[in-house]
This record gives sequence, C-alpha cells and structure tokens, in this order.
Amino acid sequence: MGGARAEQRAATRRALLAEGRRRFAVDGYHDVVLAEVAQGAGVTKGAAYHHFESKAGLFRAVVAEVQRELGERVAEAAGRHEDPWEQLRAGCRAFLAAGRDPVVRRVVLMDAPAVLGWDEWRAMDEDSSARHLTEVLGALVAARVIADRPVEPLARLLSGAMNEAALWLARSTDPRAPEQTEQALDRLLSGLRAPNG
Repeated sequence: MGGARAEQRAATRRALLAEGRRRFAVDGYHDVVLAEVAQGAGVTKGAAYHHFESKAGLFRAVVAEVQRELGERVAEAAGRHEDPWEQLRAGCRAFLAAGRDPVVRRVVLMDAPAVLGWDEWRAMDEDSSARHLTEVLGALVAARVIADRPVEPLARLLSGAMNEAALWLARSTDPRAPEQTEQALDRLLSGLRAPNG
C-alpha cells in the first residue's frame, strides 16, 4: 500500500513539473498561476502546495530539472571526443545550441536569474553545466594546451560570454547567427591556446 502511495505522489510531482515547465516556458514566471498549473496537471491546488509550497518552489524545481538536462546535453556532446580541446569546443557549441530551445531560453536564461536571484541561479548553473567547463579548462591547463593560469576566473569569463551569446542567439532572427557565433567562439577559444598548445 505504501508503495502505491509513493508512486502516486511521484506521479503527481511529475505531472506538476511537466505542466509547470510548459507554462513557465510559454507564459513566463510572472504570468503563471499555481492553481492553474494544478488544474492543468489534473491535481488539486493543495497537492501543488504540498509538493512545492509555492509558485517559486515549483519554478525552482523546474529550473533545476532544465539545468540538469542542459548539463547532460553539454557533457554528452563533450564526451563524444577524446581530446580535451575538442571536448571544450563541443560542450560550448552544445550550450549555445541549447539556448535556441524555448524552455532553456525562457526558464533558465531569462526568468531564472531575475526570479531566483543571481547568486542562486549561478549556484544552480555551477551544479549543472558550468562545472563541466571548469573541469575541461583545468584539464587543458594541466595538459599545457592552455597557458598556465588560474582556471576559476577563466571559467567565469567564458561562462558569462556563453550565457550572453546563448541569449542573443535565442532572440536573433538572422539565419546566419548560429554559424557566425560558432566562428566567433572558435576564434575566442583559439586565443586561449598556449603557443605550443
């Protein structure tokens, strides 16, 4: 009996997350009403409050889910390569491409920093995709592909540039923008290489 209840709770949570994700991506955080999310998920408003306590709690859970998926996309793209330099390029490109996903664009890049605050959003970003960037940059410095320098500020600078580029790409109507951005990214990354790297 307890297993059936636990499965029902998990199903309710999944339904709320799915409906919340859909609505936050389409309407934006400020125009979403928790009671309407509950109704759309086929559950009571009380169930929504039980699982997430508030609209902000649901949004936080949706952001965490989307961030985790984004981190997996970046890691998967990087993992297709043995060479750390190609891992860096592939991971950065995967991140930029993900910015064209309407859920990533609206939920993670646009609303999350404003709703959750910069510090919490950065911490979630760090837990998901930014740590992969720090890891591969560290490996490149250790392999002397990138000149010996502190990795942390380099990772922060590159992460900020990537977030800004992803937002710009997401809003751009120029069909050449993705290719131009990848070319600019390659030039930027090439500037990091050690002379013999």
